[in-house]
Amino acid sequence: MKRRHNMPFGAECREDGSVRFRLWAPTAHQVAVSLGEQRRQIPLSRIIDGWFELTTREAKAGSQYYFRIDDRQDVPDPASRFQPRDVHGPSEVIDPTAFDWQDEGWHGRGWEEAVIYELHVGAFTPRGTFSSVCERLDYLAELGVTALELMPVSDFPGQRNWGYDGVYPFAPDSIYGRPDDLKHLVQAAHVRGMMVFLDVVYNHFGPEGNYLNSYAPQFFTNRHRTPWGNAINFDGEKSRAVPDFFIHNALYWLTEYHFDGLRLDAVHAIIDDSTPHILTELADAVHNAIEPERHVHLVLENDNNEAHYLRRGENCQPQSHTAQWNDDVHHALHVLITGERDGYYSDYLDRPLAHLGRCLVSGFAYQGEVSLFRNGKPRGEPTTGLPPAAFVSFLQNHDQVGNRAFGERIATIADPRAVRAATAIILLAPSPPLLFMGEEFGSETPFLFFCDFEKGLAQGVTAGRRNEFARFTRFSDPAARAGIPDPNALKTFEASRLDWGNLGLPRHLDWLRFCRRLLKLRCQYIASRLSTGCSINADYEIHTDRGLTTRWEFGDGSKLTLLANLSAESVLGFTAPSAQLIYATDELSTDALKSGTLPAWSVAWFLES
Repeated sequence: MKRRHNMPFGAECREDGSVRFRLWAPTAHQVAVSLGEQRRQIPLSRIIDGWFELTTREAKAGSQYYFRIDDRQDVPDPASRFQPRDVHGPSEVIDPTAFDWQDEGWHGRGWEEAVIYELHVGAFTPRGTFSSVCERLDYLAELGVTALELMPVSDFPGQRNWGYDGVYPFAPDSIYGRPDDLKHLVQAAHVRGMMVFLDVVYNHFGPEGNYLNSYAPQFFTNRHRTPWGNAINFDGEKSRAVPDFFIHNALYWLTEYHFDGLRLDAVHAIIDDSTPHILTELADAVHNAIEPERHVHLVLENDNNEAHYLRRGENCQPQSHTAQWNDDVHHALHVLITGERDGYYSDYLDRPLAHLGRCLVSGFAYQGEVSLFRNGKPRGEPTTGLPPAAFVSFLQNHDQVGNRAFGERIATIADPRAVRAATAIILLAPSPPLLFMGEEFGSETPFLFFCDFEKGLAQGVTAGRRNEFARFTRFSDPAARAGIPDPNALKTFEASRLDWGNLGLPRHLDWLRFCRRLLKLRCQYIASRLSTGCSINADYEIHTDRGLTTRWEFGDGSKLTLLANLSAESVLGFTAPSAQLIYATDELSTDALKSGTLPAWSVAWFLES
């Protein structure tokens, strides 16, 4: 089976053997394609609204090319499908029909079945390639994972990067393999019943290798500012090519690579004052283009907690985006089990257990309340009518580990009993859970921030990274900040590679068995009840500021109850329901449950069918 997404830009192989080149360069007077090592130039014709186009038989699949702007500058194709020699090198013509797909029977999985496993391709295995990820798929399937989520793979500068500094959004980075290697990974996951999601970045381009300003400065605007400088111009006059660029990028990954969904990074930094907003327009384009029988899911990261993007329609089907990463549930749990107070954790210090309870029953903790961390601004929107499936829950992810100065995992900073209790909550609660690579075996390998920029930029990034932590008490002294690992140092990346040798140690094998058991229980008892629609009644109550009871009643009449003690002391006053006990921490005896006592860091789950 052949799959391709036809785009109105870039290099497109035609059925007659020709290649069509197309570039939006509104400030250029002339554009040529510069082919091969000799850089033979063939001019493009100016057509309309800043577009240049050429169809030629002098290029073919495998041809390397630049666009030459005004006979003065050679630039890679911003819609390049592959950059074999990194961000400053030539683009390569790719024929997507050369890959023969064998998964035509795959239509995805329902969102209620999602158990997400986030990984960084370069740090997940010793070789750090798409092909080496394939070697771990059976392990992940046995764990109970139903969806891989790849951190961004779009071509970035240098040999290593988190992926959020990509500058060629259509080109898988060559350090991980060729385009067909990524397609093979997606197909191999489908064979094992796993969905594959891709993290995409539509809020900025990385600081090295982006040439758009030299011939299409209209791609950016100084009317809006972001943490990375001028914003991408989604709403300016004569900028229609900009939203089209990103909408086609979403469609490209979902069709040509057969991904099952996208995670849209930091959409709160996408500024668009037009109607419809680019997030709405993109979601509409996806829903209209994807075959009705396919399950395709769009997941947001949105610090603004804008619940209207998650609205449901008939049969509780998402009208726009499927779900959002729920930072609130992470922050509340993190405060409870570590006691940390700096930064955004300060918003959860007053009533962390109540924040957790609200997250578990209605999604966000902040639904319009004032956030002191955000200078007293209201944050969030009401989540009325949204099911638990609209909120992805996690105890760890790349941000919450990697944005720590030393990239510490939760297993190294909290009581192991507390981490187990929190994990049992995340993996069995109705909201779809996310595990960060290695979390399932209690990995203690740090995940640091790493990159590989050219020398001048690298120094600025290193200084900027260290200065980010100046507001934390621990790093108020410049000498302390100087000890934060250099993001550009090779050893910083190598320290972040997942250590699979840990699986030979008893305590890590015990963690793995623990997570496998929980995910098996989730599949057996929880997942099937999440497809009963939006009509889920839920509530919670607090016991002496340390204990939590949470209840959910599903559309089929079944009831799920959580009893949790998230403190280092026993808590009295619980009432265990007369229902089937499906999970309890090892320290929790039957007699203790009958007496209404939960020992320190203990959790019990009950199900009434």
